[in-house]
Amino acid sequence: MLKLNDGDIILASASPRRQELLKLLDIPFKVIPSDVDETDMEARKPIDLVLHLAQKKAELISKANPTAWVLGADTIVVLGEDIISKPTSKQDAVAMIRKLSNATHTVFTGFAIINQINQIKHTEVVASKVTFRRISDDEILWYVSTRESYDKAGGYALQGKGSVFVVAVDGSPSNVVGLPMSEVFFRLKELGAINFSGEDNE
Repeated sequence: MLKLNDGDIILASASPRRQELLKLLDIPFKVIPSDVDETDMEARKPIDLVLHLAQKKAELISKANPTAWVLGADTIVVLGEDIISKPTSKQDAVAMIRKLSNATHTVFTGFAIINQINQIKHTEVVASKVTFRRISDDEILWYVSTRESYDKAGGYALQGKGSVFVVAVDGSPSNVVGLPMSEVFFRLKELGAINFSGEDNE
């Protein structure tokens, strides 16, 4: 059976997508969103940016929960040299999808796992490439009208209606959703947050 070691697991994110993914592990965790300004872009490379924000989120929650295993994450979409963040309006969402049409973009997710009492701080970034087919204007307007674009990096949801635009994913699909589950699971086990103990005979 999969069990927690000493200390709670805390997800420092309000993202329902990350919560849904973490629930797949069937281990208990708490949600304490961190109040970090995600528009803190500065002049950083994409990898540095997601690592910076993920670490800030985890550190903020870890300060008040030193015995917990705090998981912070941040996801961005990059096309060429441009970082495509979350749309702020219908027009913004339309422009984003139009820009991603018939092109391959990269999704970067940085995650941080911090346990202060054990002096553990791990940061990692995972990249996945996503290719969109050519999308017509009527499809873009339909998709944006569903309101699925909002509150999502790149303005689309791979796990939702946005999947109709995707022809290929090179790398972790869950990373595109917001949390690279294979890597997160492995690190939680390697760092000592979870273990396999006993047998489940049911």
